[in-house]
Amino acid sequence: MIIDQFNRVHDYLRISLTERCNLRCFYCMPEEGILLRPRSEFMSAEEVIEMAKVFVSLGVKKIRLTGGEPLVRKDAKKIIADLALLPVELAITTNGILIDDCLCTFKSSGIKSINVSLDSLKKERFNSISRRNYFDKVTSNINLLLKENFHVKINAVVIKGVNDDEICDFVAWTRDKNVHLRFIEFMPFLGNKWDWSKGVSFKEIITKIEKQYGDDVIKLKDAVNDTAKNYSVKNHMGTFAIISSVTNPFCDTCNRMRLTADGKIKNCLFSGTETDLLSAMRNGEDIVPLILESIWNKKRIRGGMNSFEDFSDPSRFQKNRSMVSIGG
Repeated sequence: MIIDQFNRVHDYLRISLTERCNLRCFYCMPEEGILLRPRSEFMSAEEVIEMAKVFVSLGVKKIRLTGGEPLVRKDAKKIIADLALLPVELAITTNGILIDDCLCTFKSSGIKSINVSLDSLKKERFNSISRRNYFDKVTSNINLLLKENFHVKINAVVIKGVNDDEICDFVAWTRDKNVHLRFIEFMPFLGNKWDWSKGVSFKEIITKIEKQYGDDVIKLKDAVNDTAKNYSVKNHMGTFAIISSVTNPFCDTCNRMRLTADGKIKNCLFSGTETDLLSAMRNGEDIVPLILESIWNKKRIRGGMNSFEDFSDPSRFQKNRSMVSIGG
């Protein structure tokens, strides 16, 4: 088992396939973009599989592919197919633009759950947030997934004055659609101009929904390692949840590790430190001790930012990468 000093077992690995993305969402991608580096600095398809095999040998039971946008990588389908041969649950987080092109691969690889990022149900607003014009494509592909009976989770980052007026519209969407909304508090990363005055807290989100739906809001049972607090509305097909990384973190039961596209392990989304597995692997070294040491040294809460004051201190979160280069 991969375990830390707080006795948390880590059996869930998120692998970023690329730092590139075909959207430019301002909370994820710095306005000036990120430095494009030579392909040699990133994991090849073979190295992704080799890394995954090591983690699986250490007890990993679930792998989620992220990015950037994982599906813009030209060999993404091959990587998905090869990972599907491992004894793990395989999932993916995508912006949805290329889903129709990859649907057959998802099916043949046994992927049943897909997370799609969608920060607005309004076309012009979505295009403004993402700095691109793909709203129709994304929503069409979400409907395609639903038609094909995938378990579809919709990730919406809630930002004050941007899309917080759509919270109840998103919940209303779950009435006749079997979608599972996840409202995500706005989190600080390098280059996204974060400050909490733009944030919308768990309390504000649930209060707004309860004001609209009253006693019809039902609290669901959360899974042991769930990052979200899950709810439904009476007689709705879908559900909604809130991921409160800022105001009410879920670190006590965290089982997640992240492998960046350039082969660094991050033991926490908010950690400013990383361990280089790719260089060690290329040098013929055993990466198992590096993995175990990295996770053993994981901080109890949010990469060592124990208080809200720590978390909102730019000198702390600017030591981290931008979200697009971490893999969400």
